[in-house]
Amino acid sequence: MSEPQDPNLHPIEIGDAVAVVTGGASGIGKGIVGALLRRGATVVIADIEQSAIDDTVREMDGHGDVWGMQTDITDEHSVKALADAVYDRHGKVDLLYNNAGVTSGGGGKPWQQEPNDWRWCFGVNVFGTAICTSEFVPRMIEGGQPGHIVNTSSGDGGFAPVPTASVYAASKAAVSCFTEALHHNLVSEQTQLRASVFYPAGGLQRTGLFTAQRNRPEHLQRVGEGTGRKSMTFDEMKALLERAGREVKEADLDAQGDFVVQQTLDRTYIITMDLRDTVDLLHRRADAIGNLEVPPHHGMPKMT
Repeated sequence: MSEPQDPNLHPIEIGDAVAVVTGGASGIGKGIVGALLRRGATVVIADIEQSAIDDTVREMDGHGDVWGMQTDITDEHSVKALADAVYDRHGKVDLLYNNAGVTSGGGGKPWQQEPNDWRWCFGVNVFGTAICTSEFVPRMIEGGQPGHIVNTSSGDGGFAPVPTASVYAASKAAVSCFTEALHHNLVSEQTQLRASVFYPAGGLQRTGLFTAQRNRPEHLQRVGEGTGRKSMTFDEMKALLERAGREVKEADLDAQGDFVVQQTLDRTYIITMDLRDTVDLLHRRADAIGNLEVPPHHGMPKMT
């Protein structure tokens, strides 16, 4: 549901809003950027890939006020430079979408994951979200204007893990927990800000997450054999699932972007397009925890 009736919480004027979207040059982030521009917001794309930023800004040219800045969200100096540039140019930030994310590089058994898998995945997904929050939110609070922070999590970890993606799932569970704590503090401090956690849904997501390895820093590369698995492209993953007999629905990223932005304006805490199957899984997990049992994970069949 939307934020309860709070007479002191003012609506966000989207046509006058300035939004920052990390990982905004492709995939889900790009869908959010397009949705914001269609509603009249000014958008700043923060992404690790300059060429992708340039391509997206050119594509969005004529749709609204959009520009981008190459940013490494794992580096507090890079994020500070981004925040300084945005505030120097616009004087405010109303909407912060902490959307950038990576996998650990192919998944596998938990004991096969190397320390660098943890450092890289948590560096982007968790530390990146934390650094952006620490840099932008105090400025947003000081500005006193109504605003919102949306952190992208995943059903994998945010609701229940996929056991073969243990590092990624753990990082997204951390994002969900952090966002909940952030929201409570924004309320208790009587700010004009609120937070939401976003769980992408609606089908297989055509994003750069599948090939995130291309941006993995040299000093965080695997030093051993790792899991024995490698990353694959979206199309490779789709073909693999189809060969296994799965019917694969591809998510409409533009429609999802529109949904996310509307839910942001509605101050909805959990943003996702379909929770029917997840609600059943969450109930089964709660029952198992209450019985001191191991909770079911994604893909685990119901017990009869």
